Amino acid sequence: MRYLLVEDNRELAEAVIGRLALDGHAVDHAGTLAEAEDCLAVATYDLILLDVMLPDGDGRDFLARSRASLETPVIVLTARAQVSDRVGALDQGADDYITKPFDFSELEARCRAVLRRRGGSARNQIALGAALFDPLAGTLSHGATSVDLRNREIRLLEVFARHPGQILSKGQLMDRLFSYDSDVTENAIEVYVGRLRRRIDGMGVRIETLRGLGYRMETDTA
Repeated sequence: MRYLLVEDNRELAEAVIGRLALDGHAVDHAGTLAEAEDCLAVATYDLILLDVMLPDGDGRDFLARSRASLETPVIVLTARAQVSDRVGALDQGADDYITKPFDFSELEARCRAVLRRRGGSARNQIALGAALFDPLAGTLSHGATSVDLRNREIRLLEVFARHPGQILSKGQLMDRLFSYDSDVTENAIEVYVGRLRRRIDGMGVRIETLRGLGYRMETDTA
């Protein structure tokens, strides 16, 4: 998944990016609201982590202004612990909030919870035809067979799982899997798709290639 982190504390930002990267997430960093707007103008994100006090304004005001056109889920990062501050953030369009200082495991859990709710699920597991995909455990199970996926394979399958039957171009997959500073080409997508195909072989899930268009995930009905 691809996240946008809007945070002016460089040390905290690097720590958050490093932690999320361990799970295979791509994270773009903006230190100001202006930089965040630039990122949103050219990329699509699965989740935004938004600080409140930024050098060029209040993250909550930015959220309130953007919510009419911004469908991406937002978790507000705030050092303010008062109930009124948290309620205000939620009323202005935040999907959740977390109070600084926070434990990284809690941040990860809140990210997963927000993405599950946006996907219409209360569980970590995603049904793919007759198979069961667990992004948290990194497993895909079909009957008595279960395979463990690597981080990038997990995120790639998660992208396909959240867009069933939809054609996804190599560019769209790159946008979801890699941040701006990643030195990769579209050939990397071919490599990861090939690896994922081998992992899911016989699991009731297929990734089809549509020449000149991209890839599409299909699932068996039985």
